[in-house]
Amino acid sequence: MQRFNVIPLDFQNLPEEEQLLRAKEFLDLCRRRRSVREFSDTAVSRELIETIIATAGTAPSGANKQPWKFVLVDDPKLKREIRIAAEKEEKESYEHRMPQDWLDDLEPLGTDWHKEFLEAAPYLIVVFREKYRLEDGKQKKNYYVDESVGIACGFLLAAIHNAGLASLTHTPSPMNFLRDILQRPANEVPYLLIPVGYPKQGTLVPDIQRKTLDEILIRKILNTPG
Repeated sequence: MQRFNVIPLDFQNLPEEEQLLRAKEFLDLCRRRRSVREFSDTAVSRELIETIIATAGTAPSGANKQPWKFVLVDDPKLKREIRIAAEKEEKESYEHRMPQDWLDDLEPLGTDWHKEFLEAAPYLIVVFREKYRLEDGKQKKNYYVDESVGIACGFLLAAIHNAGLASLTHTPSPMNFLRDILQRPANEVPYLLIPVGYPKQGTLVPDIQRKTLDEILIRKILNTPG
């Protein structure tokens, strides 16, 4: 006997030709996604941003506990405070914490401890992971928290790009200052800081290449249909 509620699966079977077309169109879209560090001051609809975040909230999660919170920031004072705190940590990292091989790997990307984009982007989305949840004042366990939040962030980045906006994944370390500045509870841990907006006109990005399919795919198959 089932002890949980079920509903019919909302699923659309597509012709194979349409499946492949959709897959190739989405691949082409994602291949054009790049991290952006120069943002324009062009306004972005809050409804658009909130719709994007709602999309991230559809991600699968361990035991469906959805252990994430998304804090949306557009207040210039808060963005300024976040930038100052982030640059303090980043300066320390670049000058004292990072080993030389790490700095060498970052050099082709042209990054340093200056983080102007934290103020320039119209929105910051700060993603928190919930180590545990609180129910009636009691701690309850969440499952596969890092994996679940990572998947949600993947949905988030894809949704941002699909909507015609640019973003950057920023992880100042350590970044507990985000919890303090944004006044989040102790069960929430900062996971990712994402500036979102339109790229500044004339923005340049590093000339880097992604690995090919053959470099990332290991085939263990008996045959290939078609």
